Amino acid sequence: MGPFNEMKQLKRKASVLRVLQQNDLSEWARNYWGTVYDTIAMTEDRYNARVVQTFKNATPGGIEYE
Repeated sequence: MGPFNEMKQLKRKASVLRVLQQNDLSEWARNYWGTVYDTIAMTEDRYNARVVQTFKNATPGGIEYE
């Protein structure tokens, strides 16, 4: 994730909308992608809050495997 970019977010919404316009989606898939579409952050504050929520428990160096 990089800094907030409204054009990039609009492109993401457009990509998800193309998926939603497919006629062969299951009800589950339509619901899932509809939620994705509705929750794409379109303001910098919301985007930054999402970044913090996503990475707040991240450990330096990434995921450690056993």
